Amino acid sequence: MPTPQQPSLIVRQKSPQNIEFPFASLSDWLIPTELFFVRNHFPSPDLDVRDWRLRVGGAVERPIELDLDSIKAMRSTTFTAVVECAGNGRVYYVPPKEGLQWQNGAVGNAAWTGVLLREILEMAGVKRTAREVLLVGADSGVVDTNKKTASPGPIAFARSLPLEKAIADSTILAYSMNEEPLTRDHGYPLRAVVGGWFGMAWVKWITHITVVEQPFLGYWQARDYFRWERSLGEPRLVPLAEMEVKAQIARPVQGEHLIVGQPYRIFGAAWSGEAAIRQVQVCTGDGRGWREGRLLETEHPFAWRFWEYMWTPEEVGRHILRCRAIDGAGCVQPDLQRSDCESYAANWIVPVEVTVVPEPQTYEEEFVI
Repeated sequence: MPTPQQPSLIVRQKSPQNIEFPFASLSDWLIPTELFFVRNHFPSPDLDVRDWRLRVGGAVERPIELDLDSIKAMRSTTFTAVVECAGNGRVYYVPPKEGLQWQNGAVGNAAWTGVLLREILEMAGVKRTAREVLLVGADSGVVDTNKKTASPGPIAFARSLPLEKAIADSTILAYSMNEEPLTRDHGYPLRAVVGGWFGMAWVKWITHITVVEQPFLGYWQARDYFRWERSLGEPRLVPLAEMEVKAQIARPVQGEHLIVGQPYRIFGAAWSGEAAIRQVQVCTGDGRGWREGRLLETEHPFAWRFWEYMWTPEEVGRHILRCRAIDGAGCVQPDLQRSDCESYAANWIVPVEVTVVPEPQTYEEEFVI
């Protein structure tokens, strides 16, 4: 049973399993693994580490094959990073969009330990003609049977990274999460951690890495997880990549009753893509406009920032609370949803309505026979 210390996860889909973290319960900077959201496109593969191998090939000088012990024997690196499903917040689209109806808990912050992808690529010797690095997972299946968007038979989950991101310090192959081995649902025995990018780039259960000389146009790159780009005039499809600047209110929750004249801590988290969070602003609907929230914790590149704003409501009635984040690149969280993002990147401001009441409400016990 759920408790205040162990809140209940929200099941969005039973098969394959897709589970949301209850964002209103946010308290720990690192989300415990057992509470971390799960995004699966196919059933989680049950891999035997004794048989599992990572194979690296394509545009390399020396194709290699590594077992998990060999990878763990390499120099390890640990860094904290937030990962957000690209569909987080999809439920707020108007009109509704197809896909899992995530609210605001398909996001989490964890400490990841593994090896730099760059060092494994250096072992294989990347050719000068390389452009992208394709990561292929052990999970596979058929997508959208009998629909126009159907996959060409069974396919694996596979996504590519530009070479410059693949060799960055923010991209690792992780075997540990929050100082424990990866669980099956979180990618055991090896997964990608791509700091600053949406979760579709964080390929789980990796078995193959292929260096390619042309842009990869596989199903999950060109048929799904894309948006429209208008920089050349007519809209064109581009794969999703960096996360968008975003702040979310954890507490108070929608419909909560607050007491007039009593201070209340508005609290939440904020994150962005490659740039760090610089500000979180809060508006309480009392005519005073945007005011500065206080950033908490020490800044860690690619991790989220907790924030708070102390508010003392002065008037009884309904109030609309809003928050917005601004990052180091000058990107400001938008007020309204955008039409070019398909059903993804829902980073616009989502208001929280609360009611301020004169005094705490009490209810006498009633017995019905």
